[in-house]
Amino acid sequence: MDIDKQMEIIKRGVLELIDEGELRKKLARNVPLRVKVGFDPTAPDLHLGHTVVIHKMRHFQELGHHIIFLIGDFTGQIGDPSGRSETRPPLTREQVLQNAETYKQQVFKILDPEKTEVVFNSAWFNAFSAADFIRLAGRCTVARMLERDDFHNRFHSNQPISIHEFLYPLAQAYDSVALKADIEMGGNDQKFNLLMGRTIQAQYGIEPQCILTMPLLEGLDGVRKMSKSYGNYVGITDAPSDMFGKIMSISDDLMWRYYELISACSLEDIAEMRRNVETGALHPKAAKENLAHEIVTRYHGKEEADAAKAGFNSVFAKGGAPEEMTEYVCAHGEESVPPVFLEKSGLAASRGEARRLIKQGALTVNNERWDDAVTPLAQGEYVVKLGKKRFAKIIVQ
Repeated sequence: MDIDKQMEIIKRGVLELIDEGELRKKLARNVPLRVKVGFDPTAPDLHLGHTVVIHKMRHFQELGHHIIFLIGDFTGQIGDPSGRSETRPPLTREQVLQNAETYKQQVFKILDPEKTEVVFNSAWFNAFSAADFIRLAGRCTVARMLERDDFHNRFHSNQPISIHEFLYPLAQAYDSVALKADIEMGGNDQKFNLLMGRTIQAQYGIEPQCILTMPLLEGLDGVRKMSKSYGNYVGITDAPSDMFGKIMSISDDLMWRYYELISACSLEDIAEMRRNVETGALHPKAAKENLAHEIVTRYHGKEEADAAKAGFNSVFAKGGAPEEMTEYVCAHGEESVPPVFLEKSGLAASRGEARRLIKQGALTVNNERWDDAVTPLAQGEYVVKLGKKRFAKIIVQ
């Protein structure tokens, strides 16, 4: 494939590329590039936000480049301080290995395992002596470390910074030396660490890697990044019906963001689909169903995706919806907090009753039990059930 076409695929959804000229020169050699992405197995389960960079790895894989899936079993015991306002508790060796095994099972839903090199950075760091770490630390100044936003902010707000946290970006950078990486990718919160890799590679006489930073995928609320702590995530181990329903709940605008970052559809197909939606030739719900079906198929198979789609439509389609189901439209925010919309839609006699029933586990949203009486529903359409017979279609705008 010619370089311009490769660059079009490589740059899809990318936030920043450093440096395009350098990358073109690497591609011009017509030799498979060594593309490195590091994962610290700090949690056992991934959500769709984590898969943005994995999809980009797949793009490189399909272009014939060499993918290195680096599991930071050594650095995971340091704890990545990126974006943290406090020191991250280090993991035990047992936790790291257990989480790493789960990671491998999940990422190969996207990557081709036969074309992926899985590497653990303990392979070289376990052989490091204290003197080796001192020499590595000598390649960077404290002033340079304090250029990092999180370190800078913690320093000026008198929040503790442990010395071992300075070792993390240096260790990540040395990974690129050990692997002779041509390209390293990560989220935009990893930019400092990725740049450090370029610096340290040059000091070791290795051609500096190019950097691709990927955006953080917005969660179901369309505002904050996808995160389990925000409750706006789609876990890749979610049940098929839950996964399908969650994706169908995102706004029509956010749908295109998901298509660009985590769909296997080509940019041409996405553009055509979007034109059809804008002209009225394709209903947005149908486009969203295609997206939901694709994602559920990837993680659970086509049969489960078909069943999830049928189950979802049996609730939403007119013929399958309960006769007593009403429709209530509200704005995102205070109006979409469960006790408020339950009262205003007529499902509950009062907000007090709504809170009591939620506490008792009587509320389901898109067939999923909903125990949160505080967080507003994100923009989208939902079938809400309170008790056994009270239904409403809630549209959050």
